[in-house]
Formats: sequence, structure tokens, C-alpha cells
Amino acid sequence: MITFRFCALKLGLLLIWLCGFVLILISFYATTRILPPSYIQEQIKNLSNSVGPTVTIFAAARPFVDSVGSKQSLAIRSWLALSQDISVVLFGQDPSVFAFAASFGPDSRVSVEPGVDYTFLGTPFFHLMLARAQTSNSDISVLVDSETIIMPDFISTLSRVHKLDHDWLLIASSRNVSDFPFQLDADGKHWLGVNGEKIKMKKLQDFVSHGEWELCDENKIILAWNNGDIPLHNGVLPLFLYGKGFHNVWVINEALSSNFRFVFDASSTISSFFVDNLDLDPTTKARKWENVGNSHLAALYGSLYFHEARYSNTIKLFKCNGYYYLGSTTKNIIYPLGSSKGISLNELRAFRWTKHKNLLSCFDRIRSFNGNVGFSKRNHLMSLEPLVLPFSLELLLSMRADKNKNIVLAVAGYSYKDMLMSWACRLHRLQVSNFVVCALDDKIYNFCVFQGLPVFRDRLAPSNISYDDCHFGTNCFQRVTKVKSRVVLEIIKLGYNVLMSDVDVYWFKNPLPLLTTFGPAIFVAQSDEYKLTGPINLPRRLNSGFYYAHSDTTTIAALKKVVKHASLSNLSEQPSFYDTLCGLNGLYRLDDDTCREPETNLIVRFLDRNLFPNGAYRDIWDSGNVSSTCMDIGCFVLHNNWISGRQKKLERQVLSGLWEYDTSTRMCLLNWQRLKPVSYF
Repeated sequence: MITFRFCALKLGLLLIWLCGFVLILISFYATTRILPPSYIQEQIKNLSNSVGPTVTIFAAARPFVDSVGSKQSLAIRSWLALSQDISVVLFGQDPSVFAFAASFGPDSRVSVEPGVDYTFLGTPFFHLMLARAQTSNSDISVLVDSETIIMPDFISTLSRVHKLDHDWLLIASSRNVSDFPFQLDADGKHWLGVNGEKIKMKKLQDFVSHGEWELCDENKIILAWNNGDIPLHNGVLPLFLYGKGFHNVWVINEALSSNFRFVFDASSTISSFFVDNLDLDPTTKARKWENVGNSHLAALYGSLYFHEARYSNTIKLFKCNGYYYLGSTTKNIIYPLGSSKGISLNELRAFRWTKHKNLLSCFDRIRSFNGNVGFSKRNHLMSLEPLVLPFSLELLLSMRADKNKNIVLAVAGYSYKDMLMSWACRLHRLQVSNFVVCALDDKIYNFCVFQGLPVFRDRLAPSNISYDDCHFGTNCFQRVTKVKSRVVLEIIKLGYNVLMSDVDVYWFKNPLPLLTTFGPAIFVAQSDEYKLTGPINLPRRLNSGFYYAHSDTTTIAALKKVVKHASLSNLSEQPSFYDTLCGLNGLYRLDDDTCREPETNLIVRFLDRNLFPNGAYRDIWDSGNVSSTCMDIGCFVLHNNWISGRQKKLERQVLSGLWEYDTSTRMCLLNWQRLKPVSYF
């Protein structure tokens, strides 16, 4: 009886299963009759390949030449092969970078962002790269070295952590390999071996796993974060130069200290590596200088920069038995990814199931990895080299001059650092790169080094320069101005033509094409005359804050006389220019805008004030729209003079809108966007 009932039960269950199967077949048949096959295929595809997060990878690209270009090309193509949801933005100015991006076609996922600021050696500023990356519209932003090759587990890891219900910052270290004998095929979909055969991904990852973890080069750390509303960290990032050390570690430790985001280390779940046979940089000295600059920045901003313990003990993301976990190596607790409930190692050891033993084994492996990322540079900071630019004035001029050997010169002390940066940003916007800065003191020199400006130190400049009291008419002003003519003389004696421009001169357009048409033995200068009619070369109306001097024997001889006259005078250098070149009380005037120095026969031309107005001419600074007013009369430049006091001068220029630098972000306001309004008052 029991056997009969059991058989009946089995038969009933079988019938139920068969009926269900038949209903599924009928349903599927009906669906295919109603919906087109293409729709069915698309839905199956969507189920098997769920849409992942959109990712933008940002990287600073070096020129695509020689082995460096090959490594970068392979790395970037490896990123694009990960997913169709990945796009790449390259920071670069070299034509080869644009050519590489263009090779992918007009609708490619690779673009170039040239708008971040660079040092005069071509190194991008990391803080501007990071700011740009944080404006991305993608779900996730990534900063990575341009030669780092990334494997598919990168995108699977990002897809999982993107589902977390709070904002996060992911970090991952890379391995280095001495040789990598594999290439991507033409379509960028399959890895090929030496003989052209397809390589399975497991074999490739096994090859990479034998590489060594890079312990000391923090530039190889991958940073990735979801683009939420919460910032990465509190405070302002220092002026780090990309690729020169320390910047990634700074961001990580600031993120940990700020506690805005969940910070975790995903090095064990992301396979990334680079080929460690880099060619030597031909500008080794320059690289050393920039590295030293970054080191000094780290020291300048305090020893809390290196929280080695916090960094090395960051929560680790790892994978075990096909599942993702988070492990705290300090608390010995494991959390399933996305769960707030953890389990301690002691609790795990109490279980005897195989899956718990495997989990313990996985956790032991990441504990052995602990400390790899937190490489200490504290000892390095304790023995910093003096911050000295390794370029002589001659070498700096040869690097910066244009093809006609023209140099734009600015002379500045620390009190005018903000105006110097606004001036430099404006020249950058006008694509005028042939400028150098003469630093009057050590503070402005260091400031210019950190800002990446081509700077040299004038060792003969007065040392007691006041921060605020160094405006027109003061003893400080008289001492400082005499430096300018002496430096200009030194440069033109080296064979370079000099456009001397004070940093309070705002450039609307590049005046060099016009100024160079005057020819040799002609000295052209701005007029300081404010009356609308009459001669513009009246006594003491030659403005020594903006002039152009040719490198020729006549100009050199005349400028020697100016420098000598100024050295014997108790006034500033400006009266020495006029009294020497135009004569006492205008004795050497030829007409209303020209003088001739009789001993050297140097011709002095006073520039048209509509094109080169001073600060008092036509009350331009008091007009409702300074820029529009000046541009209507064809201004090349506008001098912010005829006003007393540095603060008043600064206020007038900022409020007029003729300002190009944001001191809060240390960013030129001319690039990819103006992050926020400038505020000084």
C-alpha cells in the first residue's frame, strides 16, 4: 500500500513538471508569434550582458614616440578593450597625442584635453588634472598612468563596487614586468602571442601575476571614484606636478583624513601592470628639479602627509569563491561586499565548512599583501636638496626664445605674486610661451618653481623688499626698478631681443608682431602722458614698465648709459631712461613722439596710446566696461599704473574683470572651465 502511494506521488509530481514544461513551450511559442525574433535576441543579450557603469579614464600622455609611444598605445588600447562603456581623455599638448586620438576615427572614445596648465617643461599639474576628472559626466572617473595595462577584472570590480550605496574612492597598485611579449589584435579584442596565436585571458593573468608589486612608485597607483555629490577630500590640493611623486598618496591620505568617502584598496581584485624598461628622460636635470619641487611641497604642507599606517592598513577588497569581500587587516573582520554585518576571524575559525576555510585562506593572502601600498617617503623628506633651478640664464633663454630670438621679460617680487600669475595666465591664453621671470627674492623664486614658471634668480636684487610698501614713489620701488634695466641689458648682450613688461600690464593681444617691425637701433616704449592732445614724449613721460629693445650694438650702448645713470641716481630707473635717451628736459626730442640719443644715434619711438594706453589715458579704467572700451580703440595692452598702492591696483584689476587667476584653486581661469568666481575682497 505504501509502495503504491509512493509511486502515485512520483507520478503526480512528474505530471506537474511535464505540464509546467509544456506551458513554458506554449508561452515561448506565443511570444515568438507576437514579437519579432530580433526583439527576443536583444532581450536575451540584455539579460546576459547587463549594462554596466559608464567609466572615463583620464591619463597624462607623453609624446607618442619610440618605445614610450608603443607602451602608451598598448595600454590605452587595453582600456578600450575592457568595455564599450569606457571612454578615455588624454591630457597632452604634443601633436603626436592629438594624432594618436585621431587615429581612432571621428566618433572614437578617445579625446584630448589640452586645457590644463603645464610647466614650461611640459609637465601637467596634477591638481588641475584631478579637478578636470571630477567634472566628468560618467558614473566613474579613473586616473591612471598612461603606460599601465589593465585586465578585464578591472571593469568587473568597478561594476560591483558601483552598486555600493555610499560614495567611495578605490585605489589599486600595479605590478611591473621586465618584458611583455603579447599584443592586442587590430580590433583590440584579443591578446596575441609572439606567433600571432590567441592567448587565453587566464594565461595572460598568470603571466602578469609573476610580476613584482611596485612598492615605491606611487605614480603607478590607480585612483577611481564614483561621481557623486561628495568631494574626494577636504582642503585644497597642493601644486603637485604629475608623475613627479607624492600626489596620489596625498589624495589618498587626505580622503582618509576627511572621512567623506569610503576608501578601500582593490589591488588584489584588479590586474594591472606596466613594463619596467623605461627610457631615460633626456631632461634628467629638469625631472630632478621637478621631483625636488614636489618633495618640498610635501614638507611645506606638513608631516601629516605621510600616514603610512593608515594608508597601508586601508580596508582591502578581495575575491574568494566567486564573491567579493572587504577585509580589515587591523580589526581582522571580513564583510561581504555591500553588507554592514561582518564576521571576525575567530568566528570564521569556529566553522568547519570548506567555504569558511577558503575564506580564511583568501584573507590570509591579502594580509600578506598588506603594506605594499604604503611605501614611506618620510626619510626622503628629511634630506631634501636645496630648491635650485638647474638652468643657467643662457640655457633658459635658449629654451624659451622664439625663432626670432625674442624674449618677454617680467620682473617680480613676492608682493606681486598674484599679479604675476594673472599676467602669466593671460600670456598662456594668448599662446605666448617665450617669456621668463626674474625673481627678486627667494620667496617669489620658490613660488614660481611650484607654479612651473621659467624663472631665474637675480642675486644682485635688493633683499629688503617690503610686501605692501613697494609701489610707485617709495624707496623700495626705486631699488626694484633699477634691477629691470640691468637684467634687460644682460639679456640683449646675450643676443636676445627683449620685450620688458611689468606684471600689471594686461595684454589684450600679442604686441610682438607689431613691435618687431620697428627694426634695429629703434627703442620703442609706452608713453606715460595722460593729456589727450599734445606731444606724448614730454619730459619724464617714457614708461620703463613696457618697452621693446633690440639686441644690437646701438641699443646695447644706449642701455649701458641708462643703467649707469640709474646707478648714480636717487630716483627710480624711469627718469634715467628719459633723461639719457631723450635728454634733460627733452633736449633730444625730434618731434612729438620721437627722440634720438646723439652719442649712440639710438632712435626712441613712443607708442600710440590708443594701442598702448597707460593707466590715466582717457580714463579707461573708470569706464563701465574696461575691456570693451579698450578693445574698441584697438588696445594691444593696458597698463594698470597711475594708481598708488598694491592693494588698490589689485582691486581695480580684479573688479574690472581683467583677471586670469584664481588663488583659491591656483588655476588659470582660461582653461576648460572657470570653476568658481574669483574672490579677494
